Amino acid sequence: MPSKLQSAFPALCLFGVLTLLLCPSGLCDCKMFPSVAHGFHKDVSSFFSFTTAVQYKCNEGYVLVGQSKITCRNSRWSASAPECKALCQKPEIKNGDLTVPKHQYVEPENVTVRCDDGYDVVGSPNLTCSGNGMWLPAVPKCQWVEQMGCEQVLKGKKLLECLPSPEDVKMALEVYKLSVEIERLDKSSA
Repeated sequence: MPSKLQSAFPALCLFGVLTLLLCPSGLCDCKMFPSVAHGFHKDVSSFFSFTTAVQYKCNEGYVLVGQSKITCRNSRWSASAPECKALCQKPEIKNGDLTVPKHQYVEPENVTVRCDDGYDVVGSPNLTCSGNGMWLPAVPKCQWVEQMGCEQVLKGKKLLECLPSPEDVKMALEVYKLSVEIERLDKSSA
């Protein structure tokens, strides 16, 4: 190779084969790998490659958002480093659910708690999956709201919770119906 070309293109001779370097040492600085919070990286570059490759993984409880493998060539990374985002588990909400029901949510996902009919939210209905895998603010509860004129329904609900079988419930309701009739007869005769 003429000396003018050799100075313009640094060369490395491996096993008798001349290989042109795309990025001479000293001009490329790919040794500083972009770091990620809540994760780690590993240099997965090939020995005969002139490209630096880095593989990213997240710690337990975090999920990778972005490209898991990035490369550096000519002092430029192919993409920015990925992020390790916290995972929040679906909260247990008795007598209610979330607007977007899933098993896991990724930081900073927002959801809203909705209660079943007859129940109201006690606390903030809007939740955000935080960086430590917790819901902020605290997960609210769904509390029964006693409606006016529903006393018989409430008594029936309590009765259903106490009796073990549908036959027992039917028998108890018949007895209750008879007691209401007797009460009504007593009032009309008085």
